[in-house]
Amino acid sequence: MERNLKNVLVISFGFLLLFTAYGGLQSLQSSLNSEEGLGVASLSVVYAALILSSMFLPPILIKKLGCKWTIAISMCCYIAFSLGNFYASWYTLIPTSVILGLGGAPLWSAKCTYLTIAGTSYAEKAGKNAKDIINQYFGVFFLVFQSSGIWGNLISSLILSQSSTKVEISEEDLECCGAYNCLTDTTNTTGSAKPSNSLIYTLLGVYTASGVLAVLLVIIFLDQIKSHQAETEKEKLEAPSFWSTFLATFRHLKDKRQCLLIPLTMYSGFEQGFLSGDYTKVYVTCALGIQYVGYVMICFAAVNSLCSLLFGKISQFTGRKLLFALAAVTNTACIIALLLWKPHPKQLAVFFVFPALWGLSDAVWQTQTNGLYGILFEKHKEAAFANYRLWESLGFVIAFGYSTKLQAYIKLYILLSVLVLSMVTYGAVEYLESKSSPGTPAATKKENGRPHSQETHM
Repeated sequence: MERNLKNVLVISFGFLLLFTAYGGLQSLQSSLNSEEGLGVASLSVVYAALILSSMFLPPILIKKLGCKWTIAISMCCYIAFSLGNFYASWYTLIPTSVILGLGGAPLWSAKCTYLTIAGTSYAEKAGKNAKDIINQYFGVFFLVFQSSGIWGNLISSLILSQSSTKVEISEEDLECCGAYNCLTDTTNTTGSAKPSNSLIYTLLGVYTASGVLAVLLVIIFLDQIKSHQAETEKEKLEAPSFWSTFLATFRHLKDKRQCLLIPLTMYSGFEQGFLSGDYTKVYVTCALGIQYVGYVMICFAAVNSLCSLLFGKISQFTGRKLLFALAAVTNTACIIALLLWKPHPKQLAVFFVFPALWGLSDAVWQTQTNGLYGILFEKHKEAAFANYRLWESLGFVIAFGYSTKLQAYIKLYILLSVLVLSMVTYGAVEYLESKSSPGTPAATKKENGRPHSQETHM
């Protein structure tokens, strides 16, 4: 096998193993660690730490350690979070959430740097276009990586469904589920009774082992990039200091279009935060039981993955405006339906319809928003994508931060308000673009699939 392709596959399957564990754990946090909102508080801390991490850690670590060891050490930060869940408390989960968040940005930056250098290196040897090879490598990576949401949630559902403590849910208990949920800890009163410790430890053991395998795979099989290959990339990494990167990120806010895109970018964090933090708890866990969370999130991950591929292909024919409109209408319909629907175990199929439609919308928010940033700010990509990571992560922090303080219907109204504002400001961006470059709709044809800002998976 061609050596560079082998390295691409090692990274891809390493990330698959790592995020099989983290993705499954993230979906379960609001239900598994519901006491005093510990689970969602830990997720809020993860994304807050990610914001800080992305500002200064990646260049420093990649320069000092190289891509291979930055990836390996950053992966260990994710394992720490799995270990923190064994004895979940404010003293174990919050510190390990900080560690995970700090490791997140260097992990993704090192992965992107490695694939870019590997693609460029192979293109030079083979006399091919470097951009084409790099795109192929990223395509292979995301083809493997995106299935992690399916495997992680499948593992959790298969293990947690072994629980022998099946509780019959009374109609009175079901009144506490849905948009007008009781703010009390419903997981102790409904059929979502917490699984036994032995099952939880089994699940966490599998997730921890998956993370350890990811680290071993990288350490043993991933080649360190030779110094002469990485020299150019290191120079790039050395050039901007922390303060220059920090200032460039905020200097970019002078661009009116960037300011107008803030609501849309934050909405991406809000909507993902609602699905994994609120829908899983007050609809699925409350009415069906925690063992169904994995199956529901598999539905979301599968539809999201397929639609990401589809929308990346068809955007050149439909243009981004039509896709944004589709996502906005779909999300709005879901929000209104969730406000009206009272979840009941007899309506099992409905629990899967919402994450499927949510996955369709999220695929648009991810592929098209990333593409939009790349097109609008082609000359200032680094500052633009730093803003993207900043505002999306802030959306996550806020969504998880108020998760336990407000009833679901209030959060749905907030979500709807932010969506409406996002579409208004996005429309203003399109209007500004049409004024500055009339008669050039071809720009939309540059859009392609999801770039490397998968940090939302963290």
